[in-house]
Amino acid sequence: MSNPAVYPPPTAPGANMFGNMPGYEGMVAGGGYLPPPVPLEPVAPPQPGPDPEEWTIPTLPEDIARESFRSFVSTHSCYSKSPVTDGVITNMEPFNTYRYRLETFTENRKTEQAEKPYEGEQADFYTQPAPQPWDIPATTPSFFTDHKEKIRVPFTSSIKQCIACNALGTVRCEECNGNGTKPCHLCDGSGRRDDEGCSSCDATGKTRCTKCDARGNMDCETCEGKRQMLSYIKLKVKWTNHVEDHVVQQNSGLKIDLKSVSGKELFKNSQSLLYPLIGFPNPAISEASERLIKDHQTKYAQTSRILQQRQTVELIPITKVNYKWKGDTHLYYVYGNENEVSADNYPATCCCVIL
Repeated sequence: MSNPAVYPPPTAPGANMFGNMPGYEGMVAGGGYLPPPVPLEPVAPPQPGPDPEEWTIPTLPEDIARESFRSFVSTHSCYSKSPVTDGVITNMEPFNTYRYRLETFTENRKTEQAEKPYEGEQADFYTQPAPQPWDIPATTPSFFTDHKEKIRVPFTSSIKQCIACNALGTVRCEECNGNGTKPCHLCDGSGRRDDEGCSSCDATGKTRCTKCDARGNMDCETCEGKRQMLSYIKLKVKWTNHVEDHVVQQNSGLKIDLKSVSGKELFKNSQSLLYPLIGFPNPAISEASERLIKDHQTKYAQTSRILQQRQTVELIPITKVNYKWKGDTHLYYVYGNENEVSADNYPATCCCVIL
């Protein structure tokens, strides 16, 4: 035996039919973000000091510096290869550059009124108390992975007639104004062309409306021809990984955003709520950790639940390479584990113009 249809109590147009439902009293038609449960307090984990040897940059071999330069120049069609083949490296200077990265993985919940064409779903409005928004089960993805999910809140579904089509399931075709035919576009509806009967419309002046298949009406787009709508509360769950970097100022002269390259990982820890790093050899790392953790908790904890945080310290290798070519001194930089190259003011460029 099928479940009987459950219709909501009458409400004024535009009113919130769920306004008296416990846990959803403040919900408006556009929805709203829900404050998360009270977060836990962070607990300071053991923070062993890193091995001092790990805080030094290994010397970049000259052959790798030259090959990286060669690869960089080959990607620029207007760069001559002469500085690579004829230039002589005179000095290579490494620099210590640290990057602190904080990741805060949050879950955000938002509710809103929703409706969809009725397709036989169980209408359970007020048959039981609806679960609270943060009590509704949702499958959390892997930590630090963005994801979205939409959930129909249990015990909020009801059936109503489709207003768009007056529960008919069809609406008049606007293309042909409900006639099923349109004036022939070749003869402008006259039925004649070049003093002869129009062959396109058999001299009738009308052609079949292809949009509605000559029916004069079309399935209602709102209810998709079902004549009824399922009204319910939709829970939108969004998991977001918020990432923020702080690169310690370095004096190499390289003017490049280092976010696109990787480095040597010196430290990483992850827990529900992080405690700032303390006692690191470079004070700028500890300062960045304390500032960013505080900022993330201020920005995200009010509207989201912080599920996990992760902080990482990397050593980004930068090597300043000086070389001589045609009697003048020039330089380029090799940076990151990927050995990317930056060479401002490359000394041998040409202006290529295609006519």
